[in-house]
Amino acid sequence: MTATVNPDTGRQRLRTALFLAVAMAATVGSALAFQYVGGYIPCKLCLEQRTPYYVGVPSMLLAVLASALHAPAWVSRGLLAIGGLLMLYGVYLGVYHSGVEWAWWPGPTDCTAAAGPVDTGGKGVLDALDKFVPPSCDKAALRILGLSLAGWNAIASFVLAVVAFRGAFARD
Repeated sequence: MTATVNPDTGRQRLRTALFLAVAMAATVGSALAFQYVGGYIPCKLCLEQRTPYYVGVPSMLLAVLASALHAPAWVSRGLLAIGGLLMLYGVYLGVYHSGVEWAWWPGPTDCTAAAGPVDTGGKGVLDALDKFVPPSCDKAALRILGLSLAGWNAIASFVLAVVAFRGAFARD
């Protein structure tokens, strides 16, 4: 007996994976825009929150490719499930960072950002260190509608996890 795949379900997995790839890229792209265009320097936890997206976007592109090439359903389902797990990890990171910002629990003791090049004003790097203070994880640089970017990341990650798991476990 051979298993038949409903073509509508295969197309739905392809659309789901494509949506997730675009949504994940847009989410992490927004964080990068806040950093490079808006001038918000990320803390250590902010940078860690990007990791699920950096892994998730290529995973969802592989799921798109698997669906488009009519690979066995378990391949695209597995990749969508991996995307869901990555986004659950993103929820954890966002909630943890938000809790640190709201002083519900302590953050890591080494929570400073790698700031990149610093304008030394013609002086040495050690002189410039006196003027540059990397951001702390317990201070939200920006709040939108009462939530920090970490809080919004937790919400976005949760929504993307739900979408990914629905796509992974949809009936054929």
